[in-house]
Amino acid sequence: MSRNDYSAYSMVVGRFQPFHNGHMDVIRKCASESDHLIVGIGSAQYSHHPDNPFTAGERYLMIENSLDDAGIHNYSIVPMEDLNRYSVWVSHVVSMSPPFRRVYTNNPLTKRLFEEAGFEVRASPLYNRDVYSGTEIRRRIVAEEEWRSLVPKAVSEVMDDIDGVGRLRDISGGGDNAPLRSRGPGKPSRKHGKDSVNCRILHRRSYRRRSDGHPRLFRGLYGRYSFLFKRSQDGSSRR
Repeated sequence: MSRNDYSAYSMVVGRFQPFHNGHMDVIRKCASESDHLIVGIGSAQYSHHPDNPFTAGERYLMIENSLDDAGIHNYSIVPMEDLNRYSVWVSHVVSMSPPFRRVYTNNPLTKRLFEEAGFEVRASPLYNRDVYSGTEIRRRIVAEEEWRSLVPKAVSEVMDDIDGVGRLRDISGGGDNAPLRSRGPGKPSRKHGKDSVNCRILHRRSYRRRSDGHPRLFRGLYGRYSFLFKRSQDGSSRR
């Protein structure tokens, strides 16, 4: 193969929050079928959120150390920020990474976008998503359940170095308030109190009329505006 032959260069993209054994199986298979595999870290701009707790740099280290331990060396890792304009998303990905001609994905939209751009698309290898799931691993961490068996040893080491367990529990409200906390038989579910992270409240103030009779305009959480009431017109327009 010549240096400029990228026909067997491939890409696989994931959030890897965190990198787990299911991801490891996918990358091992994809790397074995490729001269070079580009591992794209999606949503690279997000961190310190219950769904995206780890930075792109921390995820980079999890992946790099895990692949090195597994003896996989024909890869590059590229953090990629989200771009929510589908018509130019493939161009955005291409501009961020080394050349590639093949993409592994099971996402219908991703498949469509890359096929329309002329790339070869292959289905990603399947694994047990009920067990090997970032959502499940994050739930177990917050609920103080066993999780280390679901990730490569290198990921556990990175998590320990950055206090990833403490971070995830803090930003999720702690073990007792874990939004996805499992409950054993006979344990009643917790009611949504004001301190529960599972209780999403807009914190709108109670409605009060202004002295001129018009409804007040209130700002709720996330900058959404809402009229709680609309005064009907009495037939005469106000100027």
